[in-house]
Amino acid sequence: MAPLHERLADARDRFVRAGIAGAEAALDAEVLARHVLGCDRATFLIRARDPLPSAFDRLFEDLVRRRLAREPVAYITGHREFWGLEFEVTPAVLIPRPETELIIEESLAVLPARDTVGHIIDVGTGSGCLAIALAIEFSSAKVVATDSSEAALEIAARNCSRHHVTNRVSLIRTDLLDGLVEPADLIVSNPPYVPDSDAPRLQPEVVRYEPQSALFAGDDGLDIIRRLFAEGSDRLADRGLLIIEFGIGQEPELREAARQTGWTVERVRRDLQGIPRVAVLRR
Repeated sequence: MAPLHERLADARDRFVRAGIAGAEAALDAEVLARHVLGCDRATFLIRARDPLPSAFDRLFEDLVRRRLAREPVAYITGHREFWGLEFEVTPAVLIPRPETELIIEESLAVLPARDTVGHIIDVGTGSGCLAIALAIEFSSAKVVATDSSEAALEIAARNCSRHHVTNRVSLIRTDLLDGLVEPADLIVSNPPYVPDSDAPRLQPEVVRYEPQSALFAGDDGLDIIRRLFAEGSDRLADRGLLIIEFGIGQEPELREAARQTGWTVERVRRDLQGIPRVAVLRR
């Protein structure tokens, strides 16, 4: 049996030939190997020269072939880290991304007195990553997480159990904010915001595998955000805040949609590439 470093190099080269960038290809090969071996990175590095289990080649090759078909690594391994926490993910939910952590950062920045936050709503919760992270950070708050997908809510429920917040996170199947009446101190959302016409330009990992209902939102990508602006004000307590993620180039249209519905954009947070990504709004 070839040593592990040769197996990783071979997988990396095959990924590159399939159109995956070199650095990503190398990381993907390592992550898949670690998944087969059932170890974290520190243990993986220590055991790098140990003999491989007899089943390694077969199991690793199965995962490599799935990745060659451009299936996202998170769906292959069944989990993704977000805010330092491990979350179960399947094709029923959007894969959590680092830029969405900006919503958590902004929530903590604009609401520093954490024990005064009593009620939070996460609209379109998916895997539950935002709701759960906020429940952990705002330990006195009750969190309501909504989604229209029963399959997504099943994933979110398992993630709530994993992180021991089931008693403080209520999962509700509904369309955005329909049926919610208790005013919230904070509403957050990573809504669908990709324009329908952008589909041909998306990576295969996204357009082939992730749920389209969590990605696309009309001609300019702002259909759901406009609905949140229209419906959200009635669900906010006095001095409550709305924090949402949005897409590249959408800031001018988002600001105009906010103005037309009586919202004030208090601040916009840029991601690590300098792209405006998260807006904090107040009525």
